[in-house]
Amino acid sequence: MRGGQWQALYLILGLAQEGYPVRLLAPANSPLLHAALAQQLDARPLHIATLPKSLAGAEIIHAHDARAHTLAVLTAKPVVVSRRVGFSVKRNAASRWKYRRAAHFIAVSKFVEQKLVEGGVDPRKIAVVYDGVPLNISNPGFGYRSRVVALDSNDPGKGKHIVQQAADIAGIPVDFSSNLIGDLKTAAVFIYITDLEGLGSAALLAMAAGVPVLASRVGGLPEIVEDGVTGLLTSNDPDEVAKGIRRLLTDRALASDLAARARMRVEKEFSIERMVKETLQVYERILG
Repeated sequence: MRGGQWQALYLILGLAQEGYPVRLLAPANSPLLHAALAQQLDARPLHIATLPKSLAGAEIIHAHDARAHTLAVLTAKPVVVSRRVGFSVKRNAASRWKYRRAAHFIAVSKFVEQKLVEGGVDPRKIAVVYDGVPLNISNPGFGYRSRVVALDSNDPGKGKHIVQQAADIAGIPVDFSSNLIGDLKTAAVFIYITDLEGLGSAALLAMAAGVPVLASRVGGLPEIVEDGVTGLLTSNDPDEVAKGIRRLLTDRALASDLAARARMRVEKEFSIERMVKETLQVYERILG
């Protein structure tokens, strides 16, 4: 699952644990639907034909992607839309109609909030709620580790080719992970290179695991990775990325300090509990 799907699952689990009745509608056979069913949540395949029945009894709809946003605003119920992407809002007539119909937006970062405002959304209808990540990911210490981990993605905007070029320049192998939580337990460095990013929940996962992060200086990433404080920021130039990798692997005191401060910041500002609480506050504001 991608970051947004994990955030939807964390939110649903948190709401259920607080005693709120919640129902997930997701594409049939999607990883998110299977994950929710495995947690014994009320989760159903999303079909247009059965949408009215599936929404029966709901007080509010929370849409987590563009398709869900479109379907949700066709109903008569109040709609909250999570906006996770960093690109600009389309300005055509259909898009303007769709965005006017939403009761409120949850932006995943201040950067995304600004993109919504630039797209014509009333700032009073936007709340910034940062992602939350598990805090039970443990990395028992660096020792003499040298494993460099990056996110495995077929998305051409996620910078896999830049990371590979940087690894070749640095002469250091990089493992591209499709099981990030598991691989962070043995990582010495996490690299997150991307063309544009709403926030970067994968970077937050690494910070929670106490793994030093090297990330692109784009989008919402600088809101969580403070350069020289909770990680290192870089341009997307392969030579600069290679320098960052070498620096974190050779200066272990720096890497350890960055990782410790990053973990502390995640505990304070990016827990799942905080994300659930602030999302509930948005619901309460809409429902009065």
